Amino acid sequence: MIWQKIRSLFLEAEEVEAIFKDEWKDLLVVNVPLYSRLPGNLKRRLHERIARFIESTRFEGCNGLELNDGMVLTVAAQASMLVLYREGEPYPDLRTVYLYPTTFSSVQKQRDAYGIVTEGEVHRLGESWETGTVILAWDSVEQGARNIHDARNVTFHEFAHQLDHEDGATDGAPGLPSREAYRSWARVFRDNYAEYLKKVAAGKRTLIDEYGATNPAEFFAVATETFFEKPRQLFRKRPDLYGELKAFYGVDPQEWFT
Repeated sequence: MIWQKIRSLFLEAEEVEAIFKDEWKDLLVVNVPLYSRLPGNLKRRLHERIARFIESTRFEGCNGLELNDGMVLTVAAQASMLVLYREGEPYPDLRTVYLYPTTFSSVQKQRDAYGIVTEGEVHRLGESWETGTVILAWDSVEQGARNIHDARNVTFHEFAHQLDHEDGATDGAPGLPSREAYRSWARVFRDNYAEYLKKVAAGKRTLIDEYGATNPAEFFAVATETFFEKPRQLFRKRPDLYGELKAFYGVDPQEWFT
């Protein structure tokens, strides 16, 4: 399979930059326009993160989708942008990325106020599981990557969930380095989420997609999409939230949009 060929190249290389092919860079320029906005040092760091991501993650095409270099690199590049400054494996708990050609179906269970559980089929663009799996619809991945101004990026969204899973509860608070960092995160996200919910309930337009009103975990995921694709707007409207995301991800996307 194509991802295995790329993986073998990275595993055998002593220096990633020396074997990161120009044709792969060209694919990223076309498929992931955000890549072209990165300064040279971040591009080189991203290449290394992509290599580690592909080394540690299995890719599998579903429903007849045949994977190619562009698909693997497009997913890996965007996932790696979220962990540019993480050492070691980019996502230690992640094992497999499944790519479907388009939206896929899954069974969703819901419990009502009386405790009655119902099941229904829902159509999804992506899913992230705590068991080390991410599922993505390729057409949504491709569209989300190529439009870097709409804050709709299913890859950023689902891999934000992967980061959220890592400390146990999927609650909108990923693993943070200190107790003080958790206190700051909790205060800023609590206040911003409460104000955001009021706007959504009042039918007002919000910079962060309304899907974030589902729960705090979804708020963190859509805030991540906004941080990377509408950074200047997010900084203007919610500077403290932007500051927390900047500290967590270790990058300032405002610099990429000048």
